Amino acid sequence: MPHNLSKMNLISNLPRSNYDVALAPTMPSTCMETDMGCFTEGAHGSPTLQKLANQLQCFNPIGVIKVGKQFDDAAGSKLEVADSLSAEEDNKLSCVKWRTKAAVLICLFEGYEGELRVILTKRSMKLSSHPGDVALPGGKMEEEDADESATALREAMEEIGLNPHLVQIVAKLEPFTSQHQLRVVPVVGLLARIQDFKPRLNIDEVDAIFDAPLEMFLKEENHRCEEKEWMEWKYILHLFDFTSEQGVFQIWGLTASILIQAASIIYQRSPSFKQHLPDFQQLQKALKNAT
Repeated sequence: MPHNLSKMNLISNLPRSNYDVALAPTMPSTCMETDMGCFTEGAHGSPTLQKLANQLQCFNPIGVIKVGKQFDDAAGSKLEVADSLSAEEDNKLSCVKWRTKAAVLICLFEGYEGELRVILTKRSMKLSSHPGDVALPGGKMEEEDADESATALREAMEEIGLNPHLVQIVAKLEPFTSQHQLRVVPVVGLLARIQDFKPRLNIDEVDAIFDAPLEMFLKEENHRCEEKEWMEWKYILHLFDFTSEQGVFQIWGLTASILIQAASIIYQRSPSFKQHLPDFQQLQKALKNAT
């Protein structure tokens, strides 16, 4: 049936990993004025964080995950996939729009062994949506927020008491699409003085705070995936099991996908785990490019 055939064409011949890195070259300048501030030598504390700041200061989010081209190659052409979609499917996809904007903070700091670590939270069980899930600090944009960076910093302050003055924003990643069609922008921030951060949890929103090594999201260890379906299209859901002094946590879904992308960009390599289907973000991008 053409409907099923189009799905097979869209997801066939997937490469080993779809998180291809397309970083702009790093500029040698010691100071670069952007909407995220001035990057100066030594402003980020350790050499590791300074190197990362220099790497990301010229980051271009366009084309980071080159899923569209990979699916185009597998299907033959964009027109071939689009023509094979049923009218009903095409109408469904055209009606899918971002309801609002949101931002999350990928707050990185240097661990005791020199590794990059990311701050995560466990959402309160009191919340009506996604109670108990692991998440990055963040939320929906408000009118007074100047941009996504302001949203991410404000939410981090509200949720875990992270003073915005402790965080240097260095990059914004390509927007992600949530299951509820929210446009979520990951904002990368560096926390040079982790000892100055004194967590203060908003118990109405957060049950726990912990940190995990960023590189973990490129490794097969502790990673697994489950097959899911969205509007009759199959995709995989990434899950990472992580144990820390704060407890046992499962990092999955949108948060996992965002951290896979961030780790791929920062470490400039693809994940070691294989996948036979696109994840939700890759599916969304492929469908968008095909219609």
